Amino acid sequence: MIKKILAACLVLSSSAAVQAQAMLDLSRYTMTQEFVLPWQTASESSAITYNWDTGTLFVVGDEGRTIVEVSRTGTPISTMNLSGFEDTEGLTYIGGGQFVIAEEREQDLYRLNYTAGGTVSRGSLASFSLGGRNNNEGIEGVSYDPRTGKYYAVKEKNPQAVYEATIDFNTGTGSYTNLFLPNLGVSDISDIQVLTTTLAGNAFDQNLLIYSQESRSLLEVSRSGQVLSRFDLSRFTATAEGVTI
Repeated sequence: MIKKILAACLVLSSSAAVQAQAMLDLSRYTMTQEFVLPWQTASESSAITYNWDTGTLFVVGDEGRTIVEVSRTGTPISTMNLSGFEDTEGLTYIGGGQFVIAEEREQDLYRLNYTAGGTVSRGSLASFSLGGRNNNEGIEGVSYDPRTGKYYAVKEKNPQAVYEATIDFNTGTGSYTNLFLPNLGVSDISDIQVLTTTLAGNAFDQNLLIYSQESRSLLEVSRSGQVLSRFDLSRFTATAEGVTI
């Protein structure tokens, strides 16, 4: 959903060392730092992802004009201009300098190579569709599982959905299915993050982080849809829209 906000990056830290257990347990976490993101991310920063090759964060605004690389404390590093995008609400890093970006209304995913100082047009990119055009209640977030090569995406509402997709961007082919029918007790779904990007090898690494902007809640959810733990963001923000590790 489009809202004019000042975006901020919230850093959560665990109160104890992560143990090999069935859940990450978000109740053990506290917010320790807050960083204002640069103006280049537009009036609303709608998605954020971590590049494990560079150790930096990448942010996109919902107007679809720019992807901004920032340090883990929000300092601008580089930008890449986007052309032809309408409502970019999801972003995930897939390795090798490549990202997948989600258009909410079109419900399409696009693969791009990030080039600092460059420009890329939507029409030139390999893509895959997760459904027909939607009136601003479509794809809000996407996350890539480097262990399996699968993608996970969330539809905001009416109805809410959590998708698992196998995609070959080289041929534009693939398939997707409902991972589970959401019954998470939240008003909307704003983003999703797999744990295998940085926490693979833990007993809980199959779990997902699912964020609800309207309910101001970060949920740890099993891949069968069971809510395992929760972090309440209502004291900190009403406008955050993205989550990454």
